[in-house]
Amino acid sequence: MKAIGLSRYLPISDENSLQDLELEQPHATGRDLLIEIKAISVNPVDTKIRAPKDKIETEPKILGWDAAGTVIEVGDQTTRFKPGDAVYYAGNITRPGTNSQFHLIDERIVGNKPSSLDFAQAAALPLTSITAWEALFDRLKISATGDDAGKSILIIGGAGGVGSIAIQLAKQVAKLEVIATASRPESITWCAELGADAIANHHDLTNELHRLGHPTVDYIFCCNNTDMHWHTMTQAIKPQGMICSIVENQAPLDLAPLKSKSAGFVWEFMFTRAMYQTPDMAQQGILLNTMALLVNAGTIRTTCKEIAQPINAANLRAVHGRIEQGKTIGKIVLSGWE
Repeated sequence: MKAIGLSRYLPISDENSLQDLELEQPHATGRDLLIEIKAISVNPVDTKIRAPKDKIETEPKILGWDAAGTVIEVGDQTTRFKPGDAVYYAGNITRPGTNSQFHLIDERIVGNKPSSLDFAQAAALPLTSITAWEALFDRLKISATGDDAGKSILIIGGAGGVGSIAIQLAKQVAKLEVIATASRPESITWCAELGADAIANHHDLTNELHRLGHPTVDYIFCCNNTDMHWHTMTQAIKPQGMICSIVENQAPLDLAPLKSKSAGFVWEFMFTRAMYQTPDMAQQGILLNTMALLVNAGTIRTTCKEIAQPINAANLRAVHGRIEQGKTIGKIVLSGWE
């Protein structure tokens, strides 16, 4: 089968950083499905794992944690899918990734592809949808049935992949008042189109929140540079409010400002359930099926902004390079093998 992988961790400008490969096609056993992948998308986690370092892999490392495709084989312990089913999923960071023609994945973290979307449009959604859903409804404990309607949330990094889904879920599902950060005209327009009630420039966030009449908010979801925004977040969170971040910190975080507010801070890492085989691991498959229903109903839209064809190392290197620049809006998808 065709695949794209690496043996050395090199700058993305080096053509050896990601290479076209031919690997043996795997077979499904146990709770695994074998998926024929039709489309993939790229996330910042891909570029972080691929970042240059002094390490050499003895076997090719396959990246990629977003895919849509068709089930072609099922393991003997599977119960939820059959060959021919169209699916989408984000995968497991402890296993080979989705940058391959055929891929093994535990059925518990797989969802039925939204029928209203093609494979490319669907491939943009899994990782960001799981991350945003878990952050809002599992970590921040916001009601997914509208019981917190009218409360305010600040989403830092609104135009990115996760932020783009979080805006929609916060507005359309949770019925919150949504403030998203964006600074460029095109990202401001994108956030507004997704449903943000107000847009704040993250370069002067404290003053921007005051300008918008929201010096403090009930919830904060940080999708961009936790260290840079930490002081502002601790000042802007309301008493008994909650902050969630998906971006690892580089320096120690001072939790003291949250003490008098009885405010909380929590991380979201969408690979946790699969990595630790948690008892509720199947919630991710359920979550993806719920997202599919919301997409089919027109409540949530795909965040696929661009599609590159075909899926090969050259095109994947180009997308990695753009992700590393930090200016992409929504998601970039690669579709179809040569």
